[in-house]
Amino acid sequence: MNISHASKTDGIVVLALATLIGIASFLYPFLLPALAGVGVRTARGGIEVPLLFTVIGVLALALILIQLQESMGRATGGMSRQLALLGALVAVDASLRLMPTLLGASPIFLLIILVGYCYGARVGFLMGALTLLISALITGGLGPWLPYQMLGAGWIGMTAGWLPRGRVSGGWRELAMLAAFGALWGFLFGAILNLMEWPYAAPGLQEEAGLYWTPGMSFAETLATYGRYYLTTSLVYDSFRAAANVALVLILGRPIVRLLDRYRSRFTWQPWRPYEAMAEGRVRTERGGIIARSDHR
Repeated sequence: MNISHASKTDGIVVLALATLIGIASFLYPFLLPALAGVGVRTARGGIEVPLLFTVIGVLALALILIQLQESMGRATGGMSRQLALLGALVAVDASLRLMPTLLGASPIFLLIILVGYCYGARVGFLMGALTLLISALITGGLGPWLPYQMLGAGWIGMTAGWLPRGRVSGGWRELAMLAAFGALWGFLFGAILNLMEWPYAAPGLQEEAGLYWTPGMSFAETLATYGRYYLTTSLVYDSFRAAANVALVLILGRPIVRLLDRYRSRFTWQPWRPYEAMAEGRVRTERGGIIARSDHR
């Protein structure tokens, strides 16, 4: 129990650290608005800081992979089965990227959302990040954008694990919550990923043009300029992604959640209790006026 608790605590710490580092790697145009040469390709280069933050993003993912390797090394019993299930889900979801899509619509986000929702933030993050990694290997989508895509997809699964499941479990309220979550991330994923390329959208630009980032902008100017850039270049594209997420959740969300819950109950370790202790507990409950049924699950 102590080892399991320590492993869980380590996982939370690593996930939080990787998330903070990843956020910094996305938001450097906002964090360093007055730094000359950042994100601008000139004859002398001028891309040292963007490259530095890209390396930082890669290191954040390395922390996640190291944590996964350590978990696999300690995995026994139910934990090893959970990791095997995660691997199978990642393989299935990554293969869905081969399906033809319309603009930003993609079926891969459905499983990322539902796995995070059913299995928690840590597994959800791994599901998202590893799905984008494996799908990039399958489709040949390797490039400097991949660490950012992995972080973005990982955050989808992580935040899905924060949804208040106990209060809305079952029924249309649950589906409505998941559909709204999918719609939100349909837009948010695109807005976050745009930050990767926005500083490079107008190489060599030294004067403000209304849509592109330039050195010396204040925070307010940077925010307003990026808002115009997003509305102009990505809103329609991301609308298709959000609509696809909503449709897939409403059509497939309920059966997939039930299936994931069934495997979770099979792979979750339960303490062994002797039959006499179970019978004694039931007798005590019956005397109190309520019959316990936990031993019949």
